[in-house]
Amino acid sequence: MRPIGITTTVPVEILLAAGYKPVDLNNVFISDPDPDRLVQIAERAGFPQNCCTWIKGIYGVCLDQGFDTVICVTTGDCSNTVMLMEVLKLKGLRVIPFAYPDVPDPHQVQSRLRALAESLGTSVEAAEEMRGELGACRALTWQLDELTWKDNLVSGWENHLWLVSSSDFNGDYREYERLLGRFLGECRSRQPYAEDIRLAYVGVPSVFAYDLYRYVERQEARIVFNEVQRQFSMPRPGDSLAEQYAHYTYPYSIFGRLDDILPELRRRQVHGVVHYVQSFCHRGIGDIIFREAIDLPVLTLEGNADYMLTPHLRTKIEAFLDMLRRSRRRRVPGDSMKGNSYGLSA
Repeated sequence: MRPIGITTTVPVEILLAAGYKPVDLNNVFISDPDPDRLVQIAERAGFPQNCCTWIKGIYGVCLDQGFDTVICVTTGDCSNTVMLMEVLKLKGLRVIPFAYPDVPDPHQVQSRLRALAESLGTSVEAAEEMRGELGACRALTWQLDELTWKDNLVSGWENHLWLVSSSDFNGDYREYERLLGRFLGECRSRQPYAEDIRLAYVGVPSVFAYDLYRYVERQEARIVFNEVQRQFSMPRPGDSLAEQYAHYTYPYSIFGRLDDILPELRRRQVHGVVHYVQSFCHRGIGDIIFREAIDLPVLTLEGNADYMLTPHLRTKIEAFLDMLRRSRRRRVPGDSMKGNSYGLSA
């Protein structure tokens, strides 16, 4: 299958139906042994210092690994992707734009799906067949999520890693299904986690994800809800491809995301929320809305090019967890914890 890069989650069923191997460029970048090497490729090409590290990393991956075709999501993800697309065109890549509609309306989504399918030489009908073939694979991701928060058998890092990989199924959905099925079997024989603090993670995946999850767990806490990563798994598949991507909350209004987040916080018995924002990203402004709407303590972490937690970030996380423990000890039933929000800029 011909590799095709994607800048974020797209209707992968269409790509597979067209005979392409989808590759999430974000995952390739952040899993590189030396991600800063890829950022430097972009900076040598003229990308400014105050540009998002993810954008620079994606550019570096495209040139370093010789991608010739990339799907760039121009609406519903990152505003910088529009100009990234122009630079990739300058470098001779075939760039295919894909725009989620402004509102999650299945009829509007269907129109965008048809346009993407036509540009890749396939049809929505063929993609619907592929959607059925991916059904078993997606069902395993939902089982993984339930084993995380309900059965307490999966770590926050493991949840993140498998769900974030469902954007492209690591380029081989059959192998992904086989490996995830085996992993779930191993998890079911574990002893349950017994941490005293349960956290939710909202916002885009962080540049220091590995260190963050492991550090939290060393502090006797665990992340039991990964908002955007879970959305990559399409937890509300609907009855058609158009419905599935209309139910996918990330590209649309933050209030639609909150309609998904708030019930999950209650269902998973979360004590506090970590909101990650990427430096120089417009989505960081949404922190204002999250703080107002979420009736739990919120810790806002900002990152850009630090692939490991800095001492400053570690101290802030420790202080947040200590505050949660003290609040739990003195809180009486019915009290609200709203307003106990702690911001952080790094």
